[in-house]
Formats: sequence, C-alpha cells, structure tokens
Amino acid sequence: MASLAFFFVLISSTFLSSQANNLHLQQLRTQDESFTSILVSQNGLDFVKDLLVNEAISSIIPLQLPATIEKSARIPFLGNVHMVEGMEVGLTLGLENHEGTLKLSLLESGCYVKEITIKLDGGASWLYQGMINAFEEQIGSAVESAITSKLKDGILKLDSFLQSLPKEIPVDDNASLNVSFVENPELSSSSIEFDINGLFTDGKKVQPVSNHYRQVFQPSVFCIDQSKMLGISLDEAVFNSASALYYDAEFMEWIVDKVPDQALLNTAGWRFIIPQLYKKYPNDDMNLNISLSSPPVIRISEHNIGATVYADVIIDVVEGSQVISVACISLVIRGTGSVKIMGNNLGGSVKLDDLAMSLKWSKIGNLRMYLIQPVMWTLVQTVGIPYANSYLGKGFPLPIIHGFTLQNAEIIFSSSKVTVCSNVSYSESDNLNQVPIHIK
Repeated sequence: MASLAFFFVLISSTFLSSQANNLHLQQLRTQDESFTSILVSQNGLDFVKDLLVNEAISSIIPLQLPATIEKSARIPFLGNVHMVEGMEVGLTLGLENHEGTLKLSLLESGCYVKEITIKLDGGASWLYQGMINAFEEQIGSAVESAITSKLKDGILKLDSFLQSLPKEIPVDDNASLNVSFVENPELSSSSIEFDINGLFTDGKKVQPVSNHYRQVFQPSVFCIDQSKMLGISLDEAVFNSASALYYDAEFMEWIVDKVPDQALLNTAGWRFIIPQLYKKYPNDDMNLNISLSSPPVIRISEHNIGATVYADVIIDVVEGSQVISVACISLVIRGTGSVKIMGNNLGGSVKLDDLAMSLKWSKIGNLRMYLIQPVMWTLVQTVGIPYANSYLGKGFPLPIIHGFTLQNAEIIFSSSKVTVCSNVSYSESDNLNQVPIHIK
C-alpha cells in the first residue's frame, strides 16, 4: 500500500469533534519546502470521524451498526434486547510534526450517553427487566467508560502507526515520492491542511527545484465546491522533479528502428528530401537515435498544462554491422497536456502543438530543413506522442489510502498548480482491520 503515508489525512481526522477548533496542534518547523498540500474539509472530518466511532462501538458489541446507532441482539433465555441512543463523543488531540512524521497525543476525551433504554422481549425477560431498569444509570456509565477506553486505545495505535510511516513511497522501480511533512499544519474552523514535500526522488536525493518554483508556489488548496471532502494540490514543481529525475537517470534516450511507415527508415524514402543521403547510401536501412538535451519543462496555467521538450535526433545509416551517424537535428517540441482521474490515480495525455527544428551538424552537407519538417512532424506524431501517452496514461497514485476511493472528483487548474477536489467512499471489504488502528 504505497499511499499509506497519506492515511493520517483521513484517519486522524476521525478523532476530531465536529468543531475543529477543539483541536490543539503543537507544531514544529522543518527546513524542507512543500510542493504538495492536502486539505480535509469539515465534511471529510465528519465522514471519517463517524466511521471510527462506529468501529469503536462495534468493538464493544460486535454487530453491524445502522445509521441510528441502535443495537438489537437476541440472547438465549432472555429474548430480544434493544439499547444505546443519543451518544456524544468528544476528543481533543495534540498533533506534532516531528522530523517529517506526525506524532499524535490525546489531550482530552469524553463520551456521554444521553439516554439508555434496555427492553427485554420474550423468554425469561420478565424476570430480569426490573433489575435492569434499576441499574440503567450504571449501565450507561459503563458504556461511556468502555467507549472512551476503546478510543484511547485507538489513539495509541494510530500514533504508533503514524510514527512508522515511511518518508518516501515508491512510484516505480526508479522513482519515489518524498512524503515528509513540512511546514506547519494549518487549522481553520472548517478544515485542516497538511503540507508535504511531494517531489520525486531516486532514493538518494530529491531533485533540485529552481528559484522560480520557490518564488511562485503557494502551498494551499482551493476547491470551488467547498462541500468536497478532500482536496489535493500539486505544484508544477512536482511534475518537473519527475522530469528531471528520469532525465538524470538516462531514461530519455531511444533508438527508433520501427515506425508505422517503415519506408521512412530506409534511405530510399528520403531520396527526394535528402538526395545526397540516398546517393551516398542507396537503399540502406536507417535508425533514429533520439535523446533529450535537457529535462522537459512543465508549465501549468489556469487553462491547461503545457510541456516543452528539447531533443536531438541523430540520423544513423546501417550498413551491415556498421552504424554510421550522418546528421543531427535539434527539435523543440511543444505540446498541451490534459489530466484525468482514473480510480485513485492521476493520469493524462499530451498532444502535439508545435515543432521547431534546426540543423546541429551534418556529414552529408547542408540539409533543406523545410523539406524535413513534415517528416519529423509525422515521426513525432506517430511515434513520440503515442509512446509518451502510453506512460502518461498509467498515471501515478494520489494520496488515498487503500480502502478509500475518490468519488465525483473534479480537477481545477490555477497558476502553477493542479488541484483534485473529491468526495471519498469507504469499502467495507477493505475495512480498518487491515491497518493497525482497529479498536478492539
């Protein structure tokens, strides 16, 4: 579960009362910078709070709770038993950023059962009803104590869970995300926001970020629909850190020897475009050696995502076992990207907008670039763009814990940021028993 590092956003909020100002945050500053922000709204806090309270009660009376928090059970010799109404649970927590992880402590807690009525039907219920009525107050007090104790146990387990969270989560075999907490958690009357570093790393170092990002980045989450439970804001620096990482790891070099129009990889297909190439190497096969001269640059505006790619294309001629490099053309490729939500992943695609080119060097004389331009456009459009989209379409996981799923998500573009605003659902099949915070 690579996204466990974000579980605190949903589960820690379950310990908050509906009045968020009851939460006292103890804050530590770090020197790291934040490029991803996560906001849990009041609706999100209430959703997960109710989920955990139900878990706490279920641990005392292990039956499924309906929405009215009412219990009904059948006990041999007694008959049917009906109980538990009008319960309030309040908690005040301390949440401290400790060297990139969160430390949770319980400052104050309480449980109040407004009324408890126990009715026995059938069997020998007449024999016990009077005694139960006489001890209703004591039974209610016992229920309050039991639930408070269970919640305290849950806080301890959740704190242990938070302390054990990794500071990096894997994206693939080559990259991870730095998910260390940075800055100070921000609390308002209706939400709580956390900042994480969020940049891609190869496990050895976080990719450097230019001063441009440090100047313009504002670590905040804004959702047009403020009823959404969860907001996740990603600065363009996150995407550029991924670009720099894969560039540094030399994953942006390719030998192209197969294209949809294979005639383009034989000198005969170039005889009217580069006549001297065909004359010197008639009917020889060709390869295109493509490498990026610098990391792709990602820019996010209020309307879309733009990408600029700088690449060198070396034209190779294959003569038997010999590969001969004959020319190098520099390309500046500009495209427009789109993003979409796929389950809990943020995926996307890119389309070609513009292509500029220049001759870098040649061993076969001067080249007429205006003739080569349409060929390069076709190659980028039919080979480069589909290749890029095959990876972009897979996407990368957003910070959602296993068992929770985005619902009715919307994507908002703003200056330098992409924000995902969504509700969440919880699958009973992936219940809280699977993580070490279940209250037993």
